[in-house]
Amino acid sequence: MHVFRLRGNFETLDIYSAALFELGARGLEEKPGEVWAYFPERIELPFPGEWQELPDTDWLEAYKRDLQPVRAGPFVVLAPWHTWEGPEKPIVIEPGMAFGTGHHETTRMALETLAERVEPGMRVLDLGTGSGILAIGAALLGAEALGIDIDPAVIPQAIENARRNQVKVQFQVGSLDEAYDPLAETAPQAPPAQPAPTPLVQGPFDLVVANLYAELHTYFAQKYRELFGICGTLILTGILAEREGIVKSALEAAGFGLLARRQEGEWVCLTYAAR
Repeated sequence: MHVFRLRGNFETLDIYSAALFELGARGLEEKPGEVWAYFPERIELPFPGEWQELPDTDWLEAYKRDLQPVRAGPFVVLAPWHTWEGPEKPIVIEPGMAFGTGHHETTRMALETLAERVEPGMRVLDLGTGSGILAIGAALLGAEALGIDIDPAVIPQAIENARRNQVKVQFQVGSLDEAYDPLAETAPQAPPAQPAPTPLVQGPFDLVVANLYAELHTYFAQKYRELFGICGTLILTGILAEREGIVKSALEAAGFGLLARRQEGEWVCLTYAAR
């Protein structure tokens, strides 16, 4: 087995994950300061990194053994092969090409904050849904949840994860600018090569959670406000502490008031009230 080692983490290297799987990666694993992409053989890759040959061991079994359940507030995030006995609400997520297994600080903080803010019957939007874990968590808390992501490759996995957790969640491809429903392409006539985007689902939402990065939060600040009615709650994570200032300035200018702040390691989660 061969491993391609890239410097960074799942968050910073998320843009490479889909391409690595398309090029033949059998799995991705986050190591301290690195992400390892496992391949059956060496190939030419258009990414900065280095190859390492591993001993002929069952790396998949080792990966499963090392991937432990993760507690986050009232939740515990499990892989399908885990068993769990405890009071926590289980969220079962298939590890794969979509970001969001609960092992990253940003996902854990978002789940913990959702548990404090979501009430049954709320309309919740998960922006940058990845594996669907945050939308699924909101649905388990009784919310009506929608998850959107710009990467169409992650949507089938998110749908399957929702089915596995026995919750109803709608998933769409797109961003705050536009989105479309991949399951709506069922007309009998031949569909276009690329489905025509339709406007993003209409608000207002009671709560929006976005696990993106600081610059995108800044760019979307005014669009975030347009997702709410008179009031609402906005949970932002994926923010490096050193970039926190630009997010706070943009959100304050857009009419949000800071409610709470969490930090784990170098990552920050900010909770705002729309006002």
